[in-house]
Amino acid sequence: MTATRDQEPAARPEDLGDLFLARANAGDVEGIVALYEPDATLALPGGGTVSGHQEIRKFYTGLLASRPSFTSGGQRVPLRNGDLALTSTRLPSGDTTVEVAHRQPDGSWLWTIDQPALLSS
Repeated sequence: MTATRDQEPAARPEDLGDLFLARANAGDVEGIVALYEPDATLALPGGGTVSGHQEIRKFYTGLLASRPSFTSGGQRVPLRNGDLALTSTRLPSGDTTVEVAHRQPDGSWLWTIDQPALLSS
């Protein structure tokens, strides 16, 4: 797995989706975890949630073990309100991701809530 301590943070909320794709396709669990606030919540496939870097790391370690490929059907324009932004990406499957990003004191953005796949209606 690739170390990401020196990787650039998300300058805009819409950068988070692109950074996720690059890091997931590289098998970079630590890089993915770095996209989340320390107490972030991630919805799991099939229901349930995990919270915090340790649990998010455990989930992505398992998910990336089989080296899946991730693609995007395109990002939607983020909806911003002050230091919060609602981000969303269309997936090739027809599902949609929905995330809440939070601007950090240094101006970068991290996800605080992540719903990786909602069925499109």
